[in-house]
Amino acid sequence: MSSVLALSSVSKSYGALKVTDDISFEIQRGETYGILGPNGAGKTTLFNLVSGDVRPDAGTIHFDGNDIGALAPHKRCVAGIGRSYQVPRPFGGMTVFENLLVGATFGGELAEHAAYDVCIDVLERTGLKRRANQLASTLTLLDRKRLELARALATRPKLLLLDEIAGGLTEPETHELVDEIKRVKEHGVTIVWIEHVVHALLAVADRLLVIHFGKRLAEGSPAAVMDDPEVKRVYLGLEA
Repeated sequence: MSSVLALSSVSKSYGALKVTDDISFEIQRGETYGILGPNGAGKTTLFNLVSGDVRPDAGTIHFDGNDIGALAPHKRCVAGIGRSYQVPRPFGGMTVFENLLVGATFGGELAEHAAYDVCIDVLERTGLKRRANQLASTLTLLDRKRLELARALATRPKLLLLDEIAGGLTEPETHELVDEIKRVKEHGVTIVWIEHVVHALLAVADRLLVIHFGKRLAEGSPAAVMDDPEVKRVYLGLEA
């Protein structure tokens, strides 16, 4: 396998607060990589660094073998980095299908005919086909989460960043969403997933990274990481 995303000694501070502290990792093509950590650990900042919403103070970020440090966020999207956000922000006055068209035409830079084909395919893959003509503002939380996923997929990403997409869902809804993410994985999309709903992440992730106060605490197979004494102490609040 070849590396899709590689962070090397990446750091980011806001004043005296170091939110990302010398973080390095590589993600292989087709892999699902989970990121865990307590609130304030720096997880979303990592995503913002990869998507270009913020710039690192130190270190490098390579995507598909290229240094993307100078690329603007929309250029990173066009290059193949798609993401969802923790709080769904659909275009409420547009239909579900129109939301996807925005992703396909602006994020994926597709012509209209090709964009329609991509959007129809994504609607079917994410269970939103029956909602295609429904205004996004009228969707349930689960379907808004699906739309976040679908709009990111409409950009045809090589790398998909999921930011706590299972947050706020009921247990049955979480299982539905996990099944849809598994189907995305089966299509070969590389996924990086930040999540507090640990069992959802464990159902999909090939490897886990745990961070604490911006630092790397543990990395490895899900079983090994969840059995790590420091992870149990810091993240799960358990004594080894």
